[in-house]
Amino acid sequence: MFDTIGPQIQQAIDGIVGNPIVQLGVRAVLIYVVLIWLASAFWAFRDMQQRTANPVAPYLAAAFIVLFTPALFLFAILLYRIVRPKETVAIATERALAEEAMLAEIEARPHCANCSRAVHEEWIICPTCRNRLRRVCPSCSRLVELDWSLCAWCGKDFERPEAPVAAYLPGTARRGAIGAPMPGEPPAPGYPGMIAPEIAGFREP
Repeated sequence: MFDTIGPQIQQAIDGIVGNPIVQLGVRAVLIYVVLIWLASAFWAFRDMQQRTANPVAPYLAAAFIVLFTPALFLFAILLYRIVRPKETVAIATERALAEEAMLAEIEARPHCANCSRAVHEEWIICPTCRNRLRRVCPSCSRLVELDWSLCAWCGKDFERPEAPVAAYLPGTARRGAIGAPMPGEPPAPGYPGMIAPEIAGFREP
């Protein structure tokens, strides 16, 4: 019984395989698999170009897919997705720029040069370490930086010493603070209240 069924089954299979429509369908499936295999290699090439700046790495990724043949290229794609870089070059660059911008913003904020704590723009002393941050201009009472040589608001020169106020008139070193004669001394020439010699009726020789 089995001896008669076996040849019949084999004959049916040969008939199906020998059918031109079936052969055309098998060829179409094989062509489709080959195209998917080559497209996967091209996808790995383009994907690696976006994830690394190394010019050789994309070719190695494509060759890795090709070497696995159409029968195992799906396994090669799985391995490639595991070992490929996680970020693209564009995303890594954007993240680096964002970090640099954040660091620049942090550095631009006022901070204490001694303890690096954040401080207010109008503070003159750091409340954490008592470090001197700014000083007050004695002329306009505005806050100025410690390294300024003059006030940007009123123009006061911090490096130029104050000119002493003349407390005595010329030739009156032994007289009072405003040039008044000492007790028992005649008034100095030009002292207020002194009568000029011409008015007094005599001239100096």
